[in-house]
Amino acid sequence: MDEGAPIGDLADWEQVGARRVAREFDYPVYQRGEGPRVILLHEFFGIRPDVVGLGDQLVENGFAVTMPYLFGQADDRSPRVTPITQARLCITKEFWALGGRGERGFSAKLRALAEALHAQNSSRPGVGVIGMCFTGGFALAAAVSPSVVAPVLGQPALPGALFGGAMPLGRDEMSAVSRRARDEGLCVLGVRFSGDRISPKRRFSALQKRFGDAFEVIELDSSWGNPGRFGPMAHSVLTGEVREEPPNDAAGARDRVVTFLKEQLT
Repeated sequence: MDEGAPIGDLADWEQVGARRVAREFDYPVYQRGEGPRVILLHEFFGIRPDVVGLGDQLVENGFAVTMPYLFGQADDRSPRVTPITQARLCITKEFWALGGRGERGFSAKLRALAEALHAQNSSRPGVGVIGMCFTGGFALAAAVSPSVVAPVLGQPALPGALFGGAMPLGRDEMSAVSRRARDEGLCVLGVRFSGDRISPKRRFSALQKRFGDAFEVIELDSSWGNPGRFGPMAHSVLTGEVREEPPNDAAGARDRVVTFLKEQLT
């Protein structure tokens, strides 16, 4: 019997008001756990229970997790986008900038948040950032800051499937992250499904060409008749597609993300 993806409850998390964590970061956040710091960016539909479930898994593995509340619904079990959310995503420069290869807006705010979290626990090498779908590329943009040492790109969807080979960040940002990979040993982890048209394979191929061995790719088979029984529209590697009883390949990818974060942050 398919039990579905692991889910969590935001009632177990502490909500912190905007700018309480970082002066430049004007989004409320949810926090939980002790240990190395990880920023978990939710997917397009908001902080849904399966995103909280991923956060809970990270906490259980010894991380202090910060989940910014960016848009969508908080703890809503129905995958929907309200008209208010649609309007915000269409007009706000801070999210649209990434889609246009821009270098302003939310990327800068996210780096400020990472730097503030690292300052709270400066004995650690840095912080991790997990982005997924709409926010996937922001994890890489955050790595411009030396405080980010473990970026995880979960099926990055921007700058849109029509620009499948385009990088999910601006040219200057990419150059800065590339220098860190070359000179500082920065490693990047990316996950996607093989048939995911929202997060095209060409994007990962371009990133592999840019970063070489510094970019670790986990690509799960979602082709017709695949052994994992993933559907042709499978997309959310670390949340919606995870099954724990028995564990499937998406659960294995999630476990590799946990191991990657431990390797880089401890």
